[in-house]
Amino acid sequence: MSLNQNPEQRARDRIDRKLIECGWLIQDKKNMSLRASLGVAVREYPTDTGPADYMLFVDREPVGIIEAKREEEAQRLSVAEEQSAEYATATIKHLGQKRIPFVYESTGIVTRFTNANDPKPRSRGDFCI
Repeated sequence: MSLNQNPEQRARDRIDRKLIECGWLIQDKKNMSLRASLGVAVREYPTDTGPADYMLFVDREPVGIIEAKREEEAQRLSVAEEQSAEYATATIKHLGQKRIPFVYESTGIVTRFTNANDPKPRSRGDFCI
């Protein structure tokens, strides 16, 4: 990790490490192949509301969004829920309108999670990616 990285890049590096530890294959949108692994995390995946920091695919189907935030925003991470929810209901480039059930906000240290399949969806804290 470079000392010259900005806080956002440090958070993404931590998130990348956690995703890899959990078995996700991380790809950039320019070189993505959803067939490369059962679980693929694509960085900066385009939606009609802007690029999602990470779009999670399982067996080529979008199932989750991760909104990366700086470590300094950990205490206010629930504020990012609105932005994450917009991505979860957005039109996804090349895939059209899809309902994304799993939404995460993460600094790479602190992670919050919302399951849209829950009868009363709400953000939960201290969740590990």
